[in-house]
Parts: sequence; structure tokens; C-alpha cells
Amino acid sequence: MCTLTLAWRVFEDAPVVAAANRDELVDRPSEPPEVVEDDPRVVAPRDAEAGGTWIGYNEHGLLVAVTNRWTDADLAGDRSRGLLVRDALRHGSAESAARFVERETDAREFDGFNLVLADADAALLFEWDGTLRFSRLEPGVHVVVNVGADGRFDVPEARPDAGRDQADNARGVRTALTPEPGETAEGWLDRAADVLGDHEYGVCVHGDGFGTRSSSLILLGEDGARYRFADGPPCETAFREVRPEGQI
Repeated sequence: MCTLTLAWRVFEDAPVVAAANRDELVDRPSEPPEVVEDDPRVVAPRDAEAGGTWIGYNEHGLLVAVTNRWTDADLAGDRSRGLLVRDALRHGSAESAARFVERETDAREFDGFNLVLADADAALLFEWDGTLRFSRLEPGVHVVVNVGADGRFDVPEARPDAGRDQADNARGVRTALTPEPGETAEGWLDRAADVLGDHEYGVCVHGDGFGTRSSSLILLGEDGARYRFADGPPCETAFREVRPEGQI
């Protein structure tokens, strides 16, 4: 996934709201969201090749999502980043999952990533390019892309033009998704769906064998969770309600 937008503690009835596009090789197989763990119950799509996921939530109201991080570092990538997400979703809180991520990156090497952990109490961002950096997110709207988040971008020498474009796109998305007076979480997600599929913002990607494969809209609120999923680029694919068995 290459674009993650998080509205954390913006809406009174829904502390965690996220809208995200996943960019991937067209021929890499994946499965739509469903219950993938039972203790705790986890809802997430699945990368059928490596077995992990790029975004999901659990019964404790914890959201975990990852984007690739472009870096000039030569990383071994010994373990799938998607498995790191799936393992983090087994934890009961963002803080507990954060301690797990710290232990895992100390013990293993991954390809570059940006990882967000968010629940009602905390929103945390990890950035890994061979060195792990950690920050606590303030209430508000945050946009994470391959080169960084929230105006703090590190464009790699190997991809200068694409990196600068991503930074500009992230700024545009964040501005467009500034909450409007009186806006609800559902209303914001509807706007986010439009922005993520609008080519003016550059985050719905179409390329030769690579592009935006799916889009996720997730709301974790007082009345439970809601997940809408587009199994294709959001510019041309309708979002459908995810209704996993025993929905949490």
C-alpha cells in the first residue's frame, strides 16, 4: 500500500478512521477482507503470496497499516512487512503492538516501511530504512506515502522525480481532506474515497504491470467497526461493505 490517510481523534464518535490505496504488481494474488485471526478477532485482506496483509483491525479497536518506504539503503528484507502487520494485529493496544515492532526490527531486517498503529488512546508512526524511527501522532489528519508523512519527506537519490511527486501528492491529499465544520466520520470517508480515486491527486496509480490494486475505508468507533473495500482502483471500482462472519 502506498497511500495511507488517517483521521485520528478528529471525530467524536470514531477515534480511528482510515482511507488507503494499495499499490502493487498487477499479477500478485490477494484475497479480500475477512476474519483472518480469531484470538483476537482480526479483519484484514490477505496477500496470498506471502500470507500477510497491508491493513487491518482487531476486536480491540486497533488499526495497523503499512506502506513501503523508498530508501537508498541496501536492506536484506529477510521477512515480509505484511507478516509484521499481521503479527502486530494480535496485540491488544497500539502501545503493546509498538513494543512488539521494536523487538521485531531489532531481531530481523525488513525492506523499508512506514507503519501506523492506532487505537482510541494512541496513534504511532514507525519509519524503517535500516534504522527505526518512532513518533506519536497528534489528533488530526495524517497522510503517509512511500517517502514519509505529514510534510516530513526523505526523497531517495535513486527516485528523485517520483519521490518529489509523491511528496506533492501527499500535501495535496492532506489539504483536500481537512475536516469540514460539522463533518461526520462517514462524510469524511466519502470524500476520502473520491480523493483517492481522483487522478488530480496522483494517488490512484496505473502503470505497466503495476498500479493501485485496491482501496480500503475503515471506521473504528463507539458502535463498532465499518469496512468498505474496493477490489480494484477506486477510480473505476465501487466500494462494497465488508461483512465478515461474526463481525467485530
